[in-house]
Amino acid sequence: MNEAMLRSLTPSVLAILVRRGADFAAAEDAVQDALVEAVRVWPADPPRDAKGWLVTVAWRRFLDARRADAARRRREDVLTEEPEPGPAPAADDTLQLYFLCAHPSLTPSSAVALTLRAVGGLTTRQIAQAYLVPEATMAQRISRAKRTVSGVRFDQPGDVATVLRVLYLVFNEGYSGDIDLAAEAIRLTRQLAATIDHPEVAGLLALMLLHHARRAARTAPDGSLVPLAEQDRTRWDTESIAEGVELLQAALARDRLGEFQAQAAIAALHADARTAEETDWVQIVEWYDELTRLTDNPVVRLNRAVAVGEADGPRAGLAALAPLDASLPRHAAVAAYLHERDGDVATAARLYAEAARRAPNLAERDHLTRQAARLNARRCR
Repeated sequence: MNEAMLRSLTPSVLAILVRRGADFAAAEDAVQDALVEAVRVWPADPPRDAKGWLVTVAWRRFLDARRADAARRRREDVLTEEPEPGPAPAADDTLQLYFLCAHPSLTPSSAVALTLRAVGGLTTRQIAQAYLVPEATMAQRISRAKRTVSGVRFDQPGDVATVLRVLYLVFNEGYSGDIDLAAEAIRLTRQLAATIDHPEVAGLLALMLLHHARRAARTAPDGSLVPLAEQDRTRWDTESIAEGVELLQAALARDRLGEFQAQAAIAALHADARTAEETDWVQIVEWYDELTRLTDNPVVRLNRAVAVGEADGPRAGLAALAPLDASLPRHAAVAAYLHERDGDVATAARLYAEAARRAPNLAERDHLTRQAARLNARRCR
């Protein structure tokens, strides 16, 4: 028994309970109780069918809670009989559950937050970081979403745009965070692309493939981060890059540009450069302009400042950075990089140290700490 296996089974078990009549909030609580019981029992007595065991225990917990709640007894006639122990259905319900969580009764932001927490397995802190809000604010948002859908029948699945947003955020957390969810996000987006003919679905899949193609080169053998400019490009997955570019070109040809296609175009320009020096930064800035027009996202503007610094020089990059809120994640790291390129080593070292203190994960913190130490050592020579 391991945490990864439990995490992989959770969405399917949750979906089964919802289909059998459990409201979402109660189903999630029951599944969490079953997971706790699995951690306690399985090391000494592992089940032959892990998924079936979880479904049975979770359903029992749901029924126990339902019967204990007098206010909900009027709905007991919709409950089916407890399933017999045994193999559970082999169907993958995860993508369906993503759509069910994107319920019309929720705002898109609340639906995304709820799905990331309940299905994606992200912590409230990780979701808050993705949304650039305090953790307490996100906890309240998720609690309100649970209350909103409590007792709602999930017969009106949400829209594609909300599901895409969830998959995008799950991939981002899996790509750079503490939990590896990137491959799962790609798998689900492939399923979605196979069932829905939508340019933004193709754009998101292309974006994921282009980023994931570079993953092997992003870390050194000791686990430290390797910046894009220093990566060994022979380690990039050329098949994934080719597939991503093909998907992107087909999506762009439909002339229905969306933010995921624009991001994929930027990733494709990076992937197309044989060396860091050959990167077409001018065209990347143009795509960031398109992306800013589509989203007006402060993180997009932050990344655009880096591209401007590469295309037009570090002072132009600093000028693009100046209007942005210094509290943005990685703002200090971007400022440090641009100041170093401009020759201001003292300011860059200070900003790298500040960025390290605010880093969202250990690998990034260690990388920024080394950058600050490198510049401080240069100043002391």
